[in-house]
Amino acid sequence: MTDALYLEDSTETEFDATVERAVDDRVVLDRTRFYPTGGGQPHDTGVLRAGDREWRVTDVRKRDTVYHVVDGDPPEPGTAVRGVVDADRRRAHARYHTAQHVLSAVLLAAFDAPTTGNQLYSDRARLDCEHERFTAADLEAIEAAVNDVLDAAHPVEWYTLDRETAERELDPVRTRLDLLPDSVTAVRVVEIGGGDVDRTACAGTHVGNTAAVGTVRVTGRETAGRGEERVRFELD
Repeated sequence: MTDALYLEDSTETEFDATVERAVDDRVVLDRTRFYPTGGGQPHDTGVLRAGDREWRVTDVRKRDTVYHVVDGDPPEPGTAVRGVVDADRRRAHARYHTAQHVLSAVLLAAFDAPTTGNQLYSDRARLDCEHERFTAADLEAIEAAVNDVLDAAHPVEWYTLDRETAERELDPVRTRLDLLPDSVTAVRVVEIGGGDVDRTACAGTHVGNTAAVGTVRVTGRETAGRGEERVRFELD
């Protein structure tokens, strides 16, 4: 199983690893900082280097382990490689993911609207929640409340809890631990403001302080289904 270094530190973007196996255009490493698509967050991109050879990493997927899709013939098993993640893309995703957590917390606190889904990009994001319909005034209030939280420069921290402790301590409305398969025995928790702002299960990458997110601009809303609203936003 690949050691998921991206869960430990979202800011580090380079690492050394060894190729364990290659399947067609997919490479499995013994350790990686490349984030695989999941939780509404897109995969990282970047390169693998070995001597004067270089392979572009165009996709990263997690199945039984983490697979790195590369261009060209993949490196042979046993090859020592240097991985370099696209730092700008990673930071954009981390900023948007932290912003999404704050938005989710604001929607739950102010409108009793739990998040049902989200999709992040490097230049925009959307969030779906349980709510009948937001008015223009609601959207203005949401934007202001989110930016107040971000400007307060709350620390963002992450750590792991065993499944039993997580089920006992975390808010089931926010985390939906019941959706995780029974095989998941350890839960990664992301905490904002010491838990006063948000504390929920998440395997994504984040910035270390809400001030690093920037300013959220709510760009619109639409119906996402019966009793569900979709809120779109961008970061300045």
